[in-house]
Amino acid sequence: MSPRFELLKQTLGMRLFGWLKIPLLASVRPSVVELTEARCVVRIPLRRWTRNHLGSMYFGALAIGADCAGGLLAMDQIKRTGNKVSLVFKAFQAQFLKRPEADVYFICEEGAAIRDQVGRALASEDRITEPMHIQAAVKLPDGAFEPVAEFTLELSLKRRS
Repeated sequence: MSPRFELLKQTLGMRLFGWLKIPLLASVRPSVVELTEARCVVRIPLRRWTRNHLGSMYFGALAIGADCAGGLLAMDQIKRTGNKVSLVFKAFQAQFLKRPEADVYFICEEGAAIRDQVGRALASEDRITEPMHIQAAVKLPDGAFEPVAEFTLELSLKRRS
């Protein structure tokens, strides 16, 4: 299967999940740009539904993007195990660095840490909670990324029977 088709499939899956379970997530029209075992990149377009009164991305849309990138990477790690694990976020911190006045890319590179956390959750009866870090950035004309926000979410996992 081509990588482009795989990204389209992942994007449609995330949007369908949003429409069925979390309609607010679907309303921002996130797209999967990259999803590997180690990293997830999700893009949210700057448009009427995601813009604030100053023309930059609304902080609620930024929060949804961080949730998508971290949650999708965690769900992918769980899926790879073939086991059932309950996933929730227990805490959320944000540091806004610059007004995002373009589409925003949410980058989570915590795949190895999440894989370890999933393993510990599967081996335990307890809920395992760890912080995960996500960066939000806009793409510059030269193709480089400029950070606009940093997020720390506490990912909480528990094995389901």
